[in-house]
Amino acid sequence: MSHQALALVLVAALCHALWNIAAKYVDGDRFVFVWLYEALSTVLWLPVGVVLLLRTDRPWSWALLIASVGSAVLHIAYNLLLQTGYDRAPLGVVYPVARGTGPLLSMLVAIALLGERPGWHPALGGLAVVIGVAVVATRGFGRAGTLSRPGLTYGLATGATIAAYTLWDGHAVDELALLPLPYFALTVLWQTVLMTPEVVRRRQRVAATVRGSWRPAAVTAVLSPVAYVLVLEAMRTTPVSLVAPARESSIIVGSLLAWWLFKEPGPVRRLTGCVVVIAGITLIAWG
Repeated sequence: MSHQALALVLVAALCHALWNIAAKYVDGDRFVFVWLYEALSTVLWLPVGVVLLLRTDRPWSWALLIASVGSAVLHIAYNLLLQTGYDRAPLGVVYPVARGTGPLLSMLVAIALLGERPGWHPALGGLAVVIGVAVVATRGFGRAGTLSRPGLTYGLATGATIAAYTLWDGHAVDELALLPLPYFALTVLWQTVLMTPEVVRRRQRVAATVRGSWRPAAVTAVLSPVAYVLVLEAMRTTPVSLVAPARESSIIVGSLLAWWLFKEPGPVRRLTGCVVVIAGITLIAWG
């Protein structure tokens, strides 16, 4: 991985951890919250995406339409699973499990279906990721040790959607040569459109959610697109099997902030698990 790609991914990881911390502070309906920050993202980024798109030789294509709609569906699933997980389990469990399993699944599918051959290191790295996730998802060891079932369940489900949209979007910007920012701008537009009918049905909760959660929604609307566009830019020159693991360095920041801000228990154990996951991610990236 080039230094430029690594820098893009690390900045993206920091932005990603920060917006996830902001998303934990939701007061109101979490479905409406997701729609709110997607709508704000659309207002912020769609004009920029359209301007960049109009400067290209081929501003419109069926590939752009189909790819962005598919990405929107996958991101809606991701966002709703993540928000439900944050509502029912500690961030310090859901976030590391999701971000740890996502790149592992991305790597395996990239190898199996996309023909990528990153080397022998991913096998050892993948094992480390699994062990680290197991440490993060348990509440201690011995007789007192129990499994955080909601955190593990929603973390794994979210990780599966991460793998799905990472591979889908990687194919869009690499093989289809779609520009990252216009592609992302259309994706958030479709997310807003697809979620609007359900928000209309929940319209009595909209005002309360906006009043209680407009600040975290605004933070998410800015940082989430920045984080992902940087990742898409990195994937234009670097294989998905390398970018996907490297971006998950955000789990260290996320776990530390979860302990500091939310006073979640077991900081030493969770940080240990995160370090093991990062070690696995490093091995995968070296592959």
